[in-house]
Amino acid sequence: KEVPMGKTASEMVAEAKARVENLDPMAVAEEIRQGAVLVDLREQHELNDKGRIAGSVHIPRGMLEFLADPTNPHHHKVLDPQKRVILYCATGNRSPLAASTLQDMGYTRVAHLAGGIAAWAEQGLPVDKSRPELCMISC
Repeated sequence: KEVPMGKTASEMVAEAKARVENLDPMAVAEEIRQGAVLVDLREQHELNDKGRIAGSVHIPRGMLEFLADPTNPHHHKVLDPQKRVILYCATGNRSPLAASTLQDMGYTRVAHLAGGIAAWAEQGLPVDKSRPELCMISC
């Protein structure tokens, strides 16, 4: 018996990209200069291996909803539904899903870096290769 298939991950990413604001690396660089909050959704080992965009806050994708919820005791103070928040990941597949989720949570000024940190680096923009500590709660 065939089991009906729900949406594929690729379909979910495509739907999220259609729903959220997709920014290229140069636009994100300008938004950072204007004070946007930049959130790195990747896992700690990815930051260790590939570096990060300076000034970004590390909040792994699996913790985002809890740390973004102002009613949660673990809410991260940098995440404010009224602030401009830009999310990024490695190649731009996790971040639109996360941005869509934040929209569902009432974040009205959320966007994502299309192509992720890979696109950022390809544009010659700086990548901080220092090994940051895990900072999702304390920084």
